[in-house]
Amino acid sequence: MKRQWLVGMVIVAAATGVAFAQEAKKGDAKKGQGKSVSVKMSPQNKSGESGTARLTAEGADKTRVVISLKGGPKGTPQPAHIHEGSCAKLDPKPKHGLENVVDGKSTTVVPVGLSELMSGKMAINVHKSTDDIKTYVSCGDIGKGGSSKGGKKGAMDKKS
Repeated sequence: MKRQWLVGMVIVAAATGVAFAQEAKKGDAKKGQGKSVSVKMSPQNKSGESGTARLTAEGADKTRVVISLKGGPKGTPQPAHIHEGSCAKLDPKPKHGLENVVDGKSTTVVPVGLSELMSGKMAINVHKSTDDIKTYVSCGDIGKGGSSKGGKKGAMDKKS
């Protein structure tokens, strides 16, 4: 009888350990998700195009970038990128391409974590058009310009 009781306890302990391990994996998969940062996009070259870029973590190695601008042209695709540097001094070679901004909207998932984007000196910029790629119309510094819903500059918050 003692042996059956001992075998039963071992089975229960093993089953409980498997359940805990599965819950831990679920937690790891969600780790880093839901945090988001808002970047203020300011007009450049007298474009009048301003708004925000919302960066939301989608795991440890992906970030959703949603750009919302006002004051831009209707129906004109405007290329957008993440560059190293700041709006004042961008590296001209894009680090990550973003979907074109059309009618003030763009959504892209980039293959880099939010924490990496926040830790470096990077900026999001938008160009006037595919024909006039040299003219920047809006820009936002990710590290400096990022703020949480609570208003702290550079802070990250949980998605509500």
